[in-house]
Amino acid sequence: MANHKSAEKRIRQTAVRKVTNKYYARTMRNALKKIRNTTKKEEAAAMLPKITGMIDRLAKKNIIHKNKAANLKSSITKHVNSLS
Repeated sequence: MANHKSAEKRIRQTAVRKVTNKYYARTMRNALKKIRNTTKKEEAAAMLPKITGMIDRLAKKNIIHKNKAANLKSSITKHVNSLS
C-alpha cells in the first residue's frame, strides 16, 4: 500500500483517469461499430468527420496511440469509400 501522501493522491488520480479513459474509448468503439454496420454511403459519409475528429482527440490525449488512430481512420475511410 502507499506510504506517502503523494502516492495516495496518485492512486486516486489514476483511478479517476481510468474511468474517464474507459468511457471515451468505449464511446469510440461503439461509434466505429455503428459506421462499420452502415450500408448507406450518405449516412456513413455524414458520420465520418465526427468519428475522425473523435479519434484525433483521443490520440491527442494519449487515450489511444497515434498509430492506432491512423489505422482506424484509414480503415473507416476505406470502408466508406467502398460503399455504393
